[in-house]
Amino acid sequence: MKYLAAGVCLVLIFALTVSAKIDEPCRKDAYPPDASSKLETVVLNMDLPPEERWEHIITPKKEQLTELIAVIKELIPSKVITVVDAALAMIIDRLPSPYSGEIKGIAKASGLPLGEAVLYNIFYEIFTACTSIVGQDDAGRLYHARNLDFGLLLGWDDKNNTWLVSEKLRKLMVIVDYQRSGKTMYQAVHFVGYIGILTAIKPHMFTLTMNERFSLDGGYIGIIEWVLGISKGKWMGFLTRDVMDTAVSYSEAKLMLSNTTMLAPAYFILGGNQSGEACVITRSREKTVDLWEMDTSKGMWFLLETNYDHWKAPFFIDDRRTPGNKCMKEMTQKGMGFKGLFNVLSTRPSLNKLTTYTALMQVNDGTLDTYLQRCPDPCWPW
Repeated sequence: MKYLAAGVCLVLIFALTVSAKIDEPCRKDAYPPDASSKLETVVLNMDLPPEERWEHIITPKKEQLTELIAVIKELIPSKVITVVDAALAMIIDRLPSPYSGEIKGIAKASGLPLGEAVLYNIFYEIFTACTSIVGQDDAGRLYHARNLDFGLLLGWDDKNNTWLVSEKLRKLMVIVDYQRSGKTMYQAVHFVGYIGILTAIKPHMFTLTMNERFSLDGGYIGIIEWVLGISKGKWMGFLTRDVMDTAVSYSEAKLMLSNTTMLAPAYFILGGNQSGEACVITRSREKTVDLWEMDTSKGMWFLLETNYDHWKAPFFIDDRRTPGNKCMKEMTQKGMGFKGLFNVLSTRPSLNKLTTYTALMQVNDGTLDTYLQRCPDPCWPW
């Protein structure tokens, strides 16, 4: 619990010193990143039984996953962990197929108690802070990129100026190539052991990222209601998996993401395969609050979403939107592409101590490139 207390204190300190926040000139030299930072791709055979699909991915990362869970358990009272091991293990069969079977297989392959394997998957419903961008080049081709920031308040290491959970997660990142009958259906970036989807591409059809939406009626409430049997909403990570698995067009994906009742509010950033097909879907748990669509007829060539409603000012100690928009405009539409987007997302504070990876997607080519990210000092904690 000492690390959690340190994290809360850190937030208060930086709230009082917000004027010292680090902004830097828009970078022009971050791309290409070092080749060693590029994530490996592993195949997930969807023709296997759910309990067996992840075994070959979990086994090489078993030690790293165990280390991460140990850090998470230090941040949570031991009595809570005891309850989790018992309660969540008992409700695993309430999860829909194939997800219940996949989590059981992950628990077996990793040696984790079943309840802790469920808890690990819950974390991503409520702790994901990010920056996502969909942009169109002057030839009408769409590009989709994101920084995945994770670990806020999850253990600040004041000796190394890092977030403990974020550091452990960097050792668990892979690109998963979902295949049936030996053919790629879609690809997604995963933290090994987490079966939901936060970043994905369905080649030649659409691209998708999810950002957390902070709300008083947030993921905690939805998950508690689900555990108690009050809510029948869908887990966010399962909804995005369902979308990647079943939707065969941008419009169908948009419909599913807009109308499905969920456990946690979210922003879904969706890109299609035709000029102007891009939107940010702002969700409460029950419905779509706002649909923000690209309008190229008005000169709108990109959408940038962080973790705040786009029609409201961002939280004053977490404004990644303003510098991000500045860098996109400075890049211009002629600069749209992997190089330009990676430079924008590598500029502080879009790049910060929580940033674990930057993903770059181009739907027509079916390309998903993802790179491990770190923010050297001086760097803003989020």
